[in-house]
Amino acid sequence: MYRTTLAAALAAGLLVAPEAHAHANQRIDWQPCADLTTEGRLECGRITAPMNWNDPHNGKTITIAVSRTRPKNGKAKTTVFTNPGGPGGEGRSLPLLYLNRPKLSENAEIVGIDVRGTGASSNVTCGQFSTSDALDPRDRGKANLDLVYRDMELQARFCQSRSGELGRHVTTEQTVKDLDLLRRVMGREKVSWIGYSGGTWLGAHYAAYFPRTIDRMVLDSSNDVTARFEEVFGDWAMGFERRFRVDFLPWVAKYDHVYHLGKTAEEVRQTYENTRRELAEQPVTLPDGVTYHPATLDFGVLRGSLFSKHSFDAGARKLAELTRALGQAPAQQRNTAQASHPDAVMATTYSILCNDTPFLADRAQLEREAEVNGAKWPLIGYYQVAGPCAFWDRPNVNLKRPTGHGVGPVLMVQAERDPATPIEGARRTHRQLKNSIMLTVEDEGDHTLYGYGNECVDSTVERYLVDGVTPARDLTCRGMSLPEPGHQRK
Repeated sequence: MYRTTLAAALAAGLLVAPEAHAHANQRIDWQPCADLTTEGRLECGRITAPMNWNDPHNGKTITIAVSRTRPKNGKAKTTVFTNPGGPGGEGRSLPLLYLNRPKLSENAEIVGIDVRGTGASSNVTCGQFSTSDALDPRDRGKANLDLVYRDMELQARFCQSRSGELGRHVTTEQTVKDLDLLRRVMGREKVSWIGYSGGTWLGAHYAAYFPRTIDRMVLDSSNDVTARFEEVFGDWAMGFERRFRVDFLPWVAKYDHVYHLGKTAEEVRQTYENTRRELAEQPVTLPDGVTYHPATLDFGVLRGSLFSKHSFDAGARKLAELTRALGQAPAQQRNTAQASHPDAVMATTYSILCNDTPFLADRAQLEREAEVNGAKWPLIGYYQVAGPCAFWDRPNVNLKRPTGHGVGPVLMVQAERDPATPIEGARRTHRQLKNSIMLTVEDEGDHTLYGYGNECVDSTVERYLVDGVTPARDLTCRGMSLPEPGHQRK
């Protein structure tokens, strides 16, 4: 079922939106990717889609940029659409990840997609406005909170005003129709899916809208795809705090002879708290040109280092550098940070978060929730990623709820201590999706797993995707050991 004509697809009774017919006859002019380093294996193209699938005949269109790798022998058993998450991540380079997985790359045509709003596709923007990392949300004084929530309101206004009409149509509902148009333009009766993180949300909803077009689906590091984004991001602080305390702090303490941040996990945590406190009193500019505030340390350095064990070293070294600099930096180095679209990913993220599902909290409720979450999970519990949605003028979007009905077996892959998509949300998805099977990676905290070196995970996913072998029941793999300092992922 690799190639089919449009007539054959219709004869098979596939779910085809009537408004897609006018756009399905276009051809993709596949060419070497001029703007990507591709190792000679990736080719790029683009399709045209309606800006608004609910009014497809108004003449307004957008561009969707895509890429693909193909087996060297040209014989693919299947086509696999991929998505890196975000939501809003640029996806055209993702197929390159699988070149080191020959069982997949030599048997499948692998497609990367810059979804609407981002990358080389038609862009949205927030006018490069971003909520200030100089604001410390742990400071619960009224003046600071006024600034924090004013910034969230401004973020919403900038994103919506600068993105214009397109911004109101950057939604999961619109994007899944782009995906199905791509499938039809490529002449594929069915496609498989590999989605990471926010790509699990997109994949589950793609299956909800077009269940008969899905061959096999891998949801790697899943959030609760049946919840509202307001609820999904409510799990973030818990997940990051667990990863911070269970994995990161003990690891840094183990290598105190390298980092000199403390010989126990609690000593390292206290070093972090002391460093954070000093940054609140006086920010520091390091030789990398970045000025570090408490929020830069929390949300940039530490949160960023917790996604993968291979980022622990960089996070610990930056914390150590800041700790030293606070005692050494002369006053003139301590200054205030300077405050296609370069912010298209961020703008797409906000558009999807705030357009897709209702956001019920107002400012007063946001303040109460931050107090509760911050007290329980202080690392990032006071931060509210989806907060701008409280001030968003949301369009009338009613997403279908993913159920798994009409879809074949779905393989979910999940780390026990994933910080960004905690396992609690993945388990809720597993209970809701009919025919889902869950591969739990025990004693593991990395966010996104397939293709990153865990042979148990990689072989299980590939037997499913390539050989069609679905596990009979839920199963487990062991996680990979934490690396030594300075080790880089290959």
